[in-house]
Amino acid sequence: MLRVCPLLAVALVVVVGTVPAPAAPPDGLAEKIEAITGAPDYKHASWGVLVVDAKTGSTVYARNPDAMLAPASVTKLFTCAAALVTLGPDHKRETAVYQRGIVLKGTLRGDLVLVASGDLMLGGRTKDGKTVFKDKDHTYANGGFGDCEVTDTDPLAGLNALAKQIKDAGINEVNGEVLIDDRLFARTRGSGSGPDAVTPIVVNDNAIDVIVTPGEKEGAPATVTMRPETSLYTMDATVSTAAAGATANIQLIPIGATQFAVRGAVPAGGKPQLRVLNVDEPAPFARALFVEALRRHGVRAQCAVLRPGAVPLPPKADYEKLPKVAALASAPFKDTVTVTLKVSHNLYASAIPCLLAVAQGASTLDAGLKEERAVLKDLGVDTDAISFGGGAGGAQSDYVSARATVQLLQGMSKRSEWEAYKAALPVLGVDGTLSDAVKEDSPARSKAHAKTGTLLWYDAANERFLLKSKALAGSLTTKSGKELLFCVMVNNVPLPKGVISSREGKMLGKLCEVLHEHGP
Repeated sequence: MLRVCPLLAVALVVVVGTVPAPAAPPDGLAEKIEAITGAPDYKHASWGVLVVDAKTGSTVYARNPDAMLAPASVTKLFTCAAALVTLGPDHKRETAVYQRGIVLKGTLRGDLVLVASGDLMLGGRTKDGKTVFKDKDHTYANGGFGDCEVTDTDPLAGLNALAKQIKDAGINEVNGEVLIDDRLFARTRGSGSGPDAVTPIVVNDNAIDVIVTPGEKEGAPATVTMRPETSLYTMDATVSTAAAGATANIQLIPIGATQFAVRGAVPAGGKPQLRVLNVDEPAPFARALFVEALRRHGVRAQCAVLRPGAVPLPPKADYEKLPKVAALASAPFKDTVTVTLKVSHNLYASAIPCLLAVAQGASTLDAGLKEERAVLKDLGVDTDAISFGGGAGGAQSDYVSARATVQLLQGMSKRSEWEAYKAALPVLGVDGTLSDAVKEDSPARSKAHAKTGTLLWYDAANERFLLKSKALAGSLTTKSGKELLFCVMVNNVPLPKGVISSREGKMLGKLCEVLHEHGP
């Protein structure tokens, strides 16, 4: 099975309790919407649509708004809303390093312990003091979406900052171990494509970027680099340069736990190609990178990079008594939400319910999802119309109604977190997963802030993909200046051979254009 989550999906809802009576849709709106949703491509599909007036709550258009459908990455709207309400947009986390032992003449006779705080970016997306992202995130590089990019940032910035502080504290050598304490919450697996080992320690999104640059001419060897580089992983790369215009063909072949090969060809004159190797053991990965950062900053760490020593972590209560020799504050939580929603980041969304659990003194994904439900209920969401098995949108039990999704948007729009929440959503035709949903000259461009969702399964019997879900939900401003809240979801669309889902992305863009032009 192939599972790929988050690109486009829509859903709209109203408020729990008294629901305004449906009004007649504006002239021609229903016909124009149904001309799109009733196309032959969707004869086997199920739709759930709700569009409401943001100010009055009155229904502008509805189609099966109470049917529970797979929302794909629209699930992230619920995940991030609950976390913003609980933690706050400006919440920060601190990653600290403690010394266990004494320092004599610059040598620590003991261990350094980095205590993971659940900082999901760890400084790796910061440029000029701001958190940045690419519209097509590197974590999707293996999903066939094309043109995925790495950010122009240092993925090791956080570890480098900690290493510098340790050197500045007078520690020149460590003759014990370097440890990573990842006990903040219980390890789990993500519910979307890309890196899916969910733990409190995350460096470069728990991935190694493999960047393949074509040679100067056909037949020349391509250049293959790792980002970040570490001696923990061994790469055997042999990639050639094919004729200009050829299709890139790159395979990452795991050989062992920390060894892999890169084979294939890339076209001459083409852009560098990106693939990612997902890291299954984030703590040893982070440890190796931290040891190497210490050495780069003049701290001679005597421990082996390739294998941690058998040294136990200190009891959690001991940290109050141990010297703190370095600390790194995270970016404000709203920045994590922005990356999560703009690029539909599955790993971050999968980890956020765990942070919710920690905020309540618990440590498991299930506890976090229960807390999320309580927050959603307080926001006015009909929690009988939602079902979640994770935070990202790819769990088999993820189902919501369009009405519950609109209720979420209505509840958030009444809160102080709304500004940060709305600003974190992709903007139609401008950025994130909506960057190319409409043309640059579209009248609807920049008029919608909405979360996309895409869930694909491979149909082996027919050698094609089944689009389990395409969805979009958020706010939209009509030509007359009225704000709408909406949710659109379509499930179970068999795709033609060779098609992934860009067709449905354009379809949802077209629906936004219809709402903008013909809405109230």
